[in-house]
Amino acid sequence: MTLPPFHLAFPVHDLDAARRFYGGLLGCPEGRSSEQWIDFDFFGHQIVAHLDPAMQARPHHNEVDGAHVPVPHFGAVLGMAEWRALAERLEAEGAEFVIAPAVRFAGQPGEQATMFFLDPSGNALEIKAMADPANLFAK
Repeated sequence: MTLPPFHLAFPVHDLDAARRFYGGLLGCPEGRSSEQWIDFDFFGHQIVAHLDPAMQARPHHNEVDGAHVPVPHFGAVLGMAEWRALAERLEAEGAEFVIAPAVRFAGQPGEQATMFFLDPSGNALEIKAMADPANLFAK
């Protein structure tokens, strides 16, 4: 399945912190930017961090497979090897996880490796990898 890239614009309280997090820690190449926003190549998708100095995180969680998943969140679905490499890099850098790298829905069509963490502005991200990528939308 080939999907077109998505575009997501989201608020951050500090562009330099966003640049260090998305560009440095996550390794997302930077695209265009201004004093008010920065484009990043987020695993083949375009995300844009827009400056909002008064930005406040909106902490809310829903239970999913026994874990408290932050809402809202955004992320990417990677291949399993790429997911493992990112999880290892984040762990080595001392990243704080909202939900540590783990497998959920084990043995079900939706079995997936997943991890949740926050950017410096409190935006929640989920990075996942499907045990069987063909089951991304399976019921």
